[in-house]
Amino acid sequence: MDSPITKTHKKGFHLFKLHAEETDDGYLNKIPIFQFILLSCLFPMWAAAASLNDILITQFKTIFTLSNFASAFVQSAFYGGYFLIAIPASLVIKKTSYKIAILIGLLFYTGGCMLFFPASTMATYGVFLAALFAIAIGLSFLETSANTYSSLLGPEKTSTLRLNISETFYPVGAITGILMGKYMIFGSGASLEKQMAGMSGAQKIAFGEQALQKTLTPYKYIIVVLIIAIIVFALTEFPNSKPKGGSSVKSAKISETLKYLAHNKEYKKGIFTQFMYIGMQTAVWSFTIRLAMSLNGSINERDASTFMIFSYIAFFLGKMVANFLMKKFSPSRILLWFSIIGSLALIYIIFVHNMTAVYAAILTSGLFGPCWATIYSKTLDTVKDKRHTATAGAIIVMSIIGGSFIPLIQGLAADSLHSMSYSFVVSLVSFVVVIIYSVDQIKHNNL
Repeated sequence: MDSPITKTHKKGFHLFKLHAEETDDGYLNKIPIFQFILLSCLFPMWAAAASLNDILITQFKTIFTLSNFASAFVQSAFYGGYFLIAIPASLVIKKTSYKIAILIGLLFYTGGCMLFFPASTMATYGVFLAALFAIAIGLSFLETSANTYSSLLGPEKTSTLRLNISETFYPVGAITGILMGKYMIFGSGASLEKQMAGMSGAQKIAFGEQALQKTLTPYKYIIVVLIIAIIVFALTEFPNSKPKGGSSVKSAKISETLKYLAHNKEYKKGIFTQFMYIGMQTAVWSFTIRLAMSLNGSINERDASTFMIFSYIAFFLGKMVANFLMKKFSPSRILLWFSIIGSLALIYIIFVHNMTAVYAAILTSGLFGPCWATIYSKTLDTVKDKRHTATAGAIIVMSIIGGSFIPLIQGLAADSLHSMSYSFVVSLVSFVVVIIYSVDQIKHNNL
């Protein structure tokens, strides 16, 4: 006899059917390959938007004559949207489904990209930040849905590995975003700063407006991809992936969930670690281009952005290596090993002031490989009462707000110390927090 959940998903037209059964705890008895791949394709979609931020930071810094601190507000607007919308997104999931939340996210993402058209015409920093905030609303829906959903689309015992596999798609989008920025936004020749140095006020304004128009091109292509994604998701059948029992799932009010999580010590450790990690990841990626240009004054923005392509390739390879190692070792031990080596790479950046430090930054990106997915999955696993899963996952996504604060602190450090190299001590502190978390996980779970 079909459960109410199964009946719900048999209604309506679906071109792509689901071939898996839900268990009582919300997981599936096997991985639905097509649905899992489709869901994993969301990861490169938000990665492209995030990596374009690294391009925009460099572009806006020169065009709007910003300090490192002020330019980092690109990330603040972006990740601030994540923070504010994650809980509302989780409520949508609880009342409807993961699929509905994903479709809402795709629609908001599309609308945010469209806002770049009036932003480029008005040519003010604040309007661009508003457009990025709108994009972040959509991405918050997507991440709140997809991270938790990926861990649920299959047996519980492989949930961490499954999320790490989905996360492996992330660098593909990140590399795509950087390539679009490199060739569609950045120009050839001297750096923007050098080109604008000899211009008069009127010439600078005209040059800046022309440069800002170039920011539109990547978002035109993203809009096309998003429209296709909306259609395919709408035609695909997805499971509810919620504990069976219908009414019992709805009985957990937001206040009850927050009280439950507030008393969950291990959950709070995971939230803080994720906050520090995502802040570090964002800071390193935000300032890798600036690091390269500070160490070699002869290269321009387009040349320096190549190092970000290498960084995302390293990130991809790091994830692949981590996924392979997780078949033999516990995820917490792999997280510890990667974090220790990553901290050593950051120490190298701080004390060695030549171009080899940029390659250390690339290595650091590779060592981010297992971090987000492992911390996310381990933190979600501490929620034993599955009525709270959707909200708990949303709060983990809210920890992305670290991407608003840590880059600002590192930008402020770079301005105060007059050294981009020394500013990476901020990221070092964050990676040490991940080391401490890994050790605690190993001790706590006797791994």
